[in-house]
Amino acid sequence: LQHVEMIRNGHHTTGDAGGEVVWSEPGGSVRSPEKRKRVVRLWCDGCYDMVHYGHSNQLRQAKAMGDYLIVGVHTDAEISKHKGPPVFTQEERYKMVRAIKWVDEMVEGAPYVTTLETLDKYNCDFCVHGDDITLTVDGKDTYEEVKREGRYRECKRTQGVSTTDLVGRMLLMTKAHHSNMDNPDYQQHTDNFGKGPKGHSPWTGVSQFLQTSQKIIQFASGKEPQPGDTIIYVAGAFDLFHIGHVDFLEMVYKQAERPYVIVGLHFDQEVNRYKGKNYPIMNIHERTLSVLACRVSGGSVLPYAVGKDLLDHFNVDLVCHGKTEVIPDKDASDPYAEPKKRGIFRTIDSANNLTTDDIVKRIIENRLQFEARNQKKEAKEMAVIEAMKRREQQEQGDDAAQVAL
Repeated sequence: LQHVEMIRNGHHTTGDAGGEVVWSEPGGSVRSPEKRKRVVRLWCDGCYDMVHYGHSNQLRQAKAMGDYLIVGVHTDAEISKHKGPPVFTQEERYKMVRAIKWVDEMVEGAPYVTTLETLDKYNCDFCVHGDDITLTVDGKDTYEEVKREGRYRECKRTQGVSTTDLVGRMLLMTKAHHSNMDNPDYQQHTDNFGKGPKGHSPWTGVSQFLQTSQKIIQFASGKEPQPGDTIIYVAGAFDLFHIGHVDFLEMVYKQAERPYVIVGLHFDQEVNRYKGKNYPIMNIHERTLSVLACRVSGGSVLPYAVGKDLLDHFNVDLVCHGKTEVIPDKDASDPYAEPKKRGIFRTIDSANNLTTDDIVKRIIENRLQFEARNQKKEAKEMAVIEAMKRREQQEQGDDAAQVAL
């Protein structure tokens, strides 16, 4: 906490996240080793099911509050007990969280209820969570203890995305759900999906994602390729960014000693053209953020064909593609004709066959389970909201009575 206050007061620090921090004055003079302070360690935990840019944004904001971020991920059994069945297995969720570039350390099987014991075990100053609420199976706030002891910090929840929302999109599966601003089917879905018995929870309810260039800037690393780096280009839809994508990008990263990976994202219309009316599930802006949050991604661009101009502009040394079929461009030409002609095209086998289609199938096959899970979750949240309203009304009544006396 002192670290955070020092920064706010204009002081700066040097040192890495794994060791001690040397404080320096605003003028640049470094303090003596005797006055060194340890880094601020932060704790985040959660289900991290269907890891999306909302999760990544929470972890980005958390990391900005300190120096070293530890993320605990719950087991399938714990999630099923308190919330309902997860979409992804715990091993899949562990791998996805490890791939997020703001995560310094990941803890498997973290307790569903966050306690002081957990924070102390991992030497964390405080935990960080979004401004929504997480409840146990009996409706209790999972952060109650750390809040009471002043070791809880809050960051802004990313509007317009949640696991509930993504599940809803897959259950809805309309042609234009990825551009939902003018889609009446999506608006009806927004009004009805996951509705609890007494209205809408502001945490589970679906909201529209506001597309801003600022968010892309926040997610981008800002690192340029350096002399001696091998610039590798890959392209695809990268829809519902998942462990299949992570395994592929990690395999691409291993193709050179000093790789710099640029990811090309296909526009929504292109994905729609070659994958059919149900795709993409996530729009181009959302997919860009998901890719930028991956630690092996150096940046992203938005073409389809990998032509001469793109290769020359980025000084691309190697172009990679997975084992999936290469879809011809709109004019029936090979989008990889130029890199093949230059002899810099390489097919990569990540040994992971998971696809976005597979994820959609999981959701559709377990539709009733997931609908029931979301309705149960929102019902618990609505009960908390009603209790908060009653308590507020009671306090207002007590204040009025005190004034009358």
